[in-house]
Amino acid sequence: MSSAGTRLALPTEPLKPTALAHLLHALNQPLTGLQCSLELAAAAPRSTEQYVRTLCEGLVLTARMRILVEALRELAHSSQAAEAISSLHLDAALLDCIDQLRPVAEARGVRFQVAIATLAPIQAERNRLATVLLRTLGAAVSLCQEASDLQIEAAPEGDHASVRISWITGPPPEFSPFSRPELGLVIAQAAWASSGGHWAEFREENRHTCTLHFPLVSLSGGKKQIGDAK
Repeated sequence: MSSAGTRLALPTEPLKPTALAHLLHALNQPLTGLQCSLELAAAAPRSTEQYVRTLCEGLVLTARMRILVEALRELAHSSQAAEAISSLHLDAALLDCIDQLRPVAEARGVRFQVAIATLAPIQAERNRLATVLLRTLGAAVSLCQEASDLQIEAAPEGDHASVRISWITGPPPEFSPFSRPELGLVIAQAAWASSGGHWAEFREENRHTCTLHFPLVSLSGGKKQIGDAK
């Protein structure tokens, strides 16, 4: 696939709840389930088998809550962490992340289909950008159907860079839709937006696509927000 002349449209999507609200809402369900299960177990004498079943159900609910609390902790750390803004190349950062994840992808039989054009610099926090990209691509590798292609495209679009990541989804992971890789996308989206970028997700049958946009550094040395007049 040639990267020359690639043009990625800027999609629009209704506003979603914040990542914090999403995680707190998700945490409420297993927490309520655990409370109800314990209350029923304590309400009257039960057989040994019933107590064992209650304990097993409680362990499953606790595992779900642990994943969500980990995601909340990561989200809090991401919002607090700050470093100097520097000029860097998004295309080079993407290629570096792909190289890091290649062994993981190969273990699952996932093939990278890459079409990354040379992009003008962006201004961002270097470590945060690397973390967001790794989080996004790592989640995509985990959610991608085994022995299938993960498409990664990047191209300039006006005054911003457009990155499109698309894959065929595999079987739902454990605790879906609040599994680790799915929550990884939620956290990555929040971090990307807080850095000044725009994120859109859409699904068509079993294909999942994330489109990321970030302002390029203008000729005058600044960066223009997405939607500003050219």
